[in-house]
Amino acid sequence: MSDIHLIDADEAVDTPFVEFWNTVLAPKFIRFRHILVGGLTQHSEAIFPTLPVHQGDKVLDVGCGFGDTAIKLAKIVGPSGAVTGIDCCDVFLEIAKKEALASGISNVKYVRGDAEIALPHNAFDFVFARFGTMFFANPVAGLRNMRMALKPGGRMVHIVWRNHADNPWLSMARDIVLQFLPPPGENAQTCGPGPFSMSDEDTVRSMMQIAGYDDIEFRRVDAPVLIGKNVEDAIAFQLAIGPAGEVYREAGEEAEKQLPQIEAALAKAINAQKMSAEGIVMSSSSWVISAVNPR
Repeated sequence: MSDIHLIDADEAVDTPFVEFWNTVLAPKFIRFRHILVGGLTQHSEAIFPTLPVHQGDKVLDVGCGFGDTAIKLAKIVGPSGAVTGIDCCDVFLEIAKKEALASGISNVKYVRGDAEIALPHNAFDFVFARFGTMFFANPVAGLRNMRMALKPGGRMVHIVWRNHADNPWLSMARDIVLQFLPPPGENAQTCGPGPFSMSDEDTVRSMMQIAGYDDIEFRRVDAPVLIGKNVEDAIAFQLAIGPAGEVYREAGEEAEKQLPQIEAALAKAINAQKMSAEGIVMSSSSWVISAVNPR
């Protein structure tokens, strides 16, 4: 593989968001990896067969996380192609590297970096991101960097969550927790704008136009998502990650006092959801957004 250079931890100071991912969120994501990877995969699997990726392509996977999409892309581009996965979270990359080694994949590399700060220019045929761009503090800058990383005529595809109403697996628990706890304050520690920051089609289309893209297209994907192996697992997941987790985390001691009532309310709502062979599932909805770097 050619050596793709990105600004990494040794060359740039981490932003507060990056620090938060590494110190607070990473352990939670690892604990609930069985939920996150399975749920997210439903949305990427719906479009992978139609992605404009070919043998020999050079591909960038932004916010690659545990590396499952980078490995899938590496299999598509084959030995003559190459995939670079970039993520700001150290432990995610460690897991991704182990997964690639165990899969016998040699045409994928992982780099620690922040796509909002810098990416190489004109280096890739295709750029992909699954549920990562919603957390850009400066979305136009991040999207522009992704476009500039493409060769002229190259295409990008990113997947983001649609609105609250179409994603009860995230919104329902937050609404319940807010019955017992106050919303996070202005100075709350967060992972960035949040999962619904790119839910509005008109807003995101404008962002991408400002970032310089052409041929912007939106496709809706609806899919079931696992929220836990059982009720206890689902409650723990909701109180650790996502909008409900943020409310609970920021409430501190008050959250601990209200925990029995919160758990009881969540259990009642979760027990009303569908069961599958894997566990409890709820509906979810995403936008698959594609665009082209002008020639």
